[in-house]
Amino acid sequence: MRRTAVTFACLAAALLGGCSAPGGSGPAAEPPAPPSLEGAPACPGHDRAGPGAPPATVDGTPANTPEAARLSQAVAAQGYGAFADVYGTHVTDRPAGRVAVCVTDLARGRRLLEAAGKADPSVDPGRADLYLSRYTHRALVTAVERLTADQGRPAFPLYSFSPAADASGVVATSTAEGAASKDLKARLEQITEGVPVTVERGDPATPLGGDKLRRAGDTASPVAP
Repeated sequence: MRRTAVTFACLAAALLGGCSAPGGSGPAAEPPAPPSLEGAPACPGHDRAGPGAPPATVDGTPANTPEAARLSQAVAAQGYGAFADVYGTHVTDRPAGRVAVCVTDLARGRRLLEAAGKADPSVDPGRADLYLSRYTHRALVTAVERLTADQGRPAFPLYSFSPAADASGVVATSTAEGAASKDLKARLEQITEGVPVTVERGDPATPLGGDKLRRAGDTASPVAP
């Protein structure tokens, strides 16, 4: 009788999108994505140009749909907690009523959604769509902290640092000349230890209370004068 070499675990993984290498369900290495995840949709960030209805409106004012907002809260609780090793970012209402969840490992991402549903039975994890992000939010926060703490000053002023909306690296703001400087970009990427840095034209920002980097990267970390 011919014996099959496919294990039950591998068969289950194949039905979900491919059999991963041994140990693939553990924390994903940063920054490269596991080879088995190649071809997965890339994190869309906060670009709403994709298909789907616009967010809901309340008295004519754009607002998030309640079901997507609740799911986002549950996802964030897990992403900043037990699944910080794979969580990149998420986008509420992309499209309306759904949540785009960006992770560095799809298998762990599915477990994140399961954990979110168990922690809050009122949410529907089926409304989430998984995407592949290059870095975790935790790794990008670390890169931002390195940039903010660096005491050296380049030839161009630096105004702020923040995780990219699609978790692909860090965004820095400077003058128009700084944004065009390859030397500045290379210097910043040396400080982040290889995490990509995009330098954009910006303006000096007034530091908010405590200069503290806030969760989700929605607020840039100002650079002290």
